[in-house]
Amino acid sequence: MDFRDYYNVLGVGRDASQDDIKAAYRKLARKWHPDVNAGDAAAEKRFKEINEAHEVLGNPDTRRKYDALGADWRRIEQAQAAGGNPFGDDPFGFGGFQGGFRTVSSERGFSDFFEQFFGAAGGARPAARRTYGRDVEHTLELSLEHAYHGTTRRLSINRGGRRRSVDVRIPAGVTDGACVRVAGEGEPAGAAGHAAKAGNLLLRIRIAPHPRFTLRGRDLHLTVAVPVTTAVLGGEVDVTTIDGGAVRLKVPAGTQSGQTLRLRGRGLPGGGGKSGDLLAIVQVAVPRHVSPAERAHYEALAELAAGSDTKKD
Repeated sequence: MDFRDYYNVLGVGRDASQDDIKAAYRKLARKWHPDVNAGDAAAEKRFKEINEAHEVLGNPDTRRKYDALGADWRRIEQAQAAGGNPFGDDPFGFGGFQGGFRTVSSERGFSDFFEQFFGAAGGARPAARRTYGRDVEHTLELSLEHAYHGTTRRLSINRGGRRRSVDVRIPAGVTDGACVRVAGEGEPAGAAGHAAKAGNLLLRIRIAPHPRFTLRGRDLHLTVAVPVTTAVLGGEVDVTTIDGGAVRLKVPAGTQSGQTLRLRGRGLPGGGGKSGDLLAIVQVAVPRHVSPAERAHYEALAELAAGSDTKKD
């Protein structure tokens, strides 16, 4: 278990006022909220860290306890695990250890550090804590087209021992391996009272292989055939994009097979200018059959090339 620097998470100094902490939290929460970064697992993790930091620093009492921990947090942890308290009458207000402490990975995603010192095991009053049900995880496979455009799926899930149907909106631009959170569609809390809250449905996205495109992050990779004359002289070729449209790809003179040409913003869409690119991998198309006239031109070109090589020697 590692120490959590909540001041660093919120980007404030230890002398920050409560108003400063509140303002920093609101700014970061808006930036990293799952609704703004749908399907972004890293953003969801960051959002949980921000919430955890605000849970502690946003309350003057828990902030005082956190500040009192300081460098002694490891010693306090060891004393709690042993069933005692090195500070006698608990001057920091953490309470005695109540047995095996729980983590909130099944509740709000808070860390073990938070739970040991600020959760129920750390002495928080149970009445003040909200009870959360267990999160339910499912894997959902999508076609690349559905990942690009977004889609709605009706899922049959087991919740509290019962099967029920849930309509889930998958946002456009969701990436492979991303987690889409559907709030309140997990297991029931299992505890009565207005503070009880169901867990979440967590959908782990898997994008099926595509016959033409290869997905890497938000970038799409595609092999594009380029005529040998265009590769030599330069020009443009048509490229069909994932949305079914066509775009003109500029091919510089002297382009080689295996060279990658980039079409910016033509990959998976993403908010805040995060759209991926379409990377066209050039395959110079050598004609299998040529007409007599074409053959004559190629032979003349070969003679010119041979003459050029002789002059170099």
